[in-house]
Amino acid sequence: MTKSCLECGEKIIGRADKKFCSDYCRNAYNNKLNKDSKNLIRNTNNRLRKNYRILEELNPNGKSKATKSQLLSKDFSFEFFTSIYTTKKGTVYYFVYDQGYLPLENDYFALVKKLD
Repeated sequence: MTKSCLECGEKIIGRADKKFCSDYCRNAYNNKLNKDSKNLIRNTNNRLRKNYRILEELNPNGKSKATKSQLLSKDFSFEFFTSIYTTKKGTVYYFVYDQGYLPLENDYFALVKKLD
């Protein structure tokens, strides 16, 4: 019994469980299969990466303050973060990986870095 490549239809030579004739066909097939979900994931990861770089730039020493306008001027997006940490007192920190921010009064934010 001969098998055909799932991507291009060429005859497959080799192992019995092989589905593609080449790495190119395997990659092309999987890229087509995951195209829609990959765009969402890629765009979200890009946004998280940008937010992380902004927080890292404004918080070089691990603890600082910034204004909302400073963050927005660098195109920071408050909708994208990786976790929320609530202290025992009820204070809510938003984190992008290990870089976090705490909303303060008068549109100020405390910027912090989580220690390992």
